[in-house]
Amino acid sequence: MDMVSSVVAEKPVVIFSKSSCSGMSHSVKSLICSFGANPTVYELGGLPNGQQIETALLQQGCQQLPAVFIGQKFIGGAKEVMSLNLRNELVPLLKRAGAIWL
Repeated sequence: MDMVSSVVAEKPVVIFSKSSCSGMSHSVKSLICSFGANPTVYELGGLPNGQQIETALLQQGCQQLPAVFIGQKFIGGAKEVMSLNLRNELVPLLKRAGAIWL
């Protein structure tokens, strides 16, 4: 879907979420924010075209929400973001995306 591509292209960090995954979405957002980044979060249940966006995310390989994009690249969900952090790869990824500068 063009909306997903255009939103992801405009922001360094984008999280697509749904109320059913709000706990994991909050954890991912909090982790990313703890490094000084300010992710853009889209709650699909609150968007008129939320179901279309979710379908587009599934077509792009997203198996579950939250769906995290960093630097225009689909990273995955909460598990993948947490794994990147444990391997000390999340901060460099955020830096390369222009989400943080330090």
